[in-house]
Amino acid sequence: MDQIISLDIGGTNTRCALIDASYQVKNLKINPTVTGTLQGFLDSVAAIIKEVVPVPQSCKAIAIGVPGRVRYDGYIYALPNIHIEAIPLASYLHDLFKIPVYVKNDAEVAALAESNVGPYKKYRSLFFITISTGVGGALCVDGKLRNSSYEVGHTLMECHGEIHEAEHMLSGAYLTRLAKANGVEIENAHQFFDLVKAKDPKILPTYHDWIALLAEFIQMNQDNFEPDIFTLTGGVMKSADVFFLDLQKACPHSHLEKCAFDQEAGLIGAAVYGFQKTK
Repeated sequence: MDQIISLDIGGTNTRCALIDASYQVKNLKINPTVTGTLQGFLDSVAAIIKEVVPVPQSCKAIAIGVPGRVRYDGYIYALPNIHIEAIPLASYLHDLFKIPVYVKNDAEVAALAESNVGPYKKYRSLFFITISTGVGGALCVDGKLRNSSYEVGHTLMECHGEIHEAEHMLSGAYLTRLAKANGVEIENAHQFFDLVKAKDPKILPTYHDWIALLAEFIQMNQDNFEPDIFTLTGGVMKSADVFFLDLQKACPHSHLEKCAFDQEAGLIGAAVYGFQKTK
C-alpha cells in the first residue's frame, strides 16, 4: 500500500504519522519541537520519522508542513517561532533516508487538506485563511496550490488613520492593539471575546472595527482571487460562536465556512502534497 510519512512542524510540537491514499492517519507521534539549534532541530525531525517508521524507505516520500517561507527545493529561509534560519531540511532528510522529501508552508498544506479531503473538495477554488498569533492564507484551484510569494498577513490596511499590516490588526495577538486604539485596555483575545459575548459597551466599538477590517481583508482577497469559498481556522476561531455569524453578514459576496479539519489539517495536507508530487 502506498504511504506518505507526513509531518506537521509547529513552534511547540512536531507531529508525524503514516498516511495512506485514503488519508487515514496511522502511528501518530507527537514530540516537542527542538528550538534554537539547527542541528538539534534536524536530528529531532529524523528521530521522530524513525519512531513512526523504522524503515522509511518502505514509503513513497516524506512530506512536511512548516511555519515559514520555503524555497522550491525544500530549503527553508527561516522558522521564526523555532528560532533558526537557513534550514536545508529536504536535502538533509533525503541524504539520510534516500527517498523523496517535499516541504511546504503550513498554511499551504492546510489549504490542500481543505480542498482535497472532506466537505469542501467539491468547490473548484478555495481560499484558506488562518487567524491566530499571525494571519496566513493560501489559494487552491482544482485541488492544487496556486504558488505565490503573496503573503496575505502582510497586506497593508488602514484603521483610525494609521497603516498597519493585516496581521497586526486582525490576529488574536494584536487585538489588544486594536482595543487600545479605541481607548480600551484588554489583556488578550480571550478577554476580548468574553467582553463581546457579554455585550460590554466599552468593547463593542473595537469589535465592530475588527469585524469591518476582517471583512475588508476577505473582500480584498475575493476581488484578487475570486474563490468559490473561504475556509477559516486558527486560534480566534475557537470563539467563532461569538463572531462568525456577524462576519458572514459583513461579507455578503463571499462564501465563508469554518475549516473542516483542526489538528489533523497539517498532517493530511502534507500527505496530499506528497501524493501529488509522487504521481
